[in-house]
Amino acid sequence: MNLPRKSAHLQSTLRDLGSLLVAYSGGTDSAYLAYAAHQALGDHMLAVIADSASLPRAELAAALDFAAQHNIPIQILHTEELENPDYQRNDSNRCFHCKDELFTRMESERASRGFLHIAYGMNLDDRGEFRPGQQAAAEHHAVAPLVTAELTKAEIRQLAHEAGLELWDKPASACLASRIEYGRPVTHENLSQVEQAEAALHALGFQQVRVRHHGDLARIEIARPELARALSLETLDRITAALRPLGFLYITLDTQGYRSGSMNDILPATAIAPASTSSSG
Repeated sequence: MNLPRKSAHLQSTLRDLGSLLVAYSGGTDSAYLAYAAHQALGDHMLAVIADSASLPRAELAAALDFAAQHNIPIQILHTEELENPDYQRNDSNRCFHCKDELFTRMESERASRGFLHIAYGMNLDDRGEFRPGQQAAAEHHAVAPLVTAELTKAEIRQLAHEAGLELWDKPASACLASRIEYGRPVTHENLSQVEQAEAALHALGFQQVRVRHHGDLARIEIARPELARALSLETLDRITAALRPLGFLYITLDTQGYRSGSMNDILPATAIAPASTSSSG
């Protein structure tokens, strides 16, 4: 299918669902899904954003602003995955426990409001990646309309651009817990360290960064087009001055630059099985 046909297929898929709650994070995929669902269903859809310590305050504010700008109905759910020892343990199934909490809460909300379905922003490219959250989606029968319409990440960005959505080229932004090395417990303290460290790097002018939390050591990933600017002694000193007060004794710059899912590099192959997909309707 060409892109206009895929877009039309998405709209017909959403209309056929009748009513739904959309798991909304503020990223391009879920934002475009919420936007398209609102076009197709009007008030018969509701965007739901999970608020916890793993969501940066700046991301929450941006997500709420986007919804307000486009008159998308939205509800904040205060999730409690940090109270779950299985989530705190931070093994390779951490994302499953997070999404299980989200979809459990969404299912309760769906039932109480009389909506028919819950949906999330999985796209066609996501199917081959290590994403335990997709298993949670499958167990809760969450639908994936972007997959049904056979939309790739690049195509979603193009549709968002054509729709005039300013976040069409927004960099990917996984939850703060994804920055913490596997096996190190997820706590409010280390989530806050990461959030403040990344905010400090953004304040220094870097657009796409990750601060990987390895206890006393902060491993900084900066997008390769920006990496050269970080390599002056003056900039390195400014980075050190910003991050040391947050509790990091050692600060290192990853020479490979930013890459999505770099924490998964240490996992054994048995832990990175092909991700399950949910029913698409």
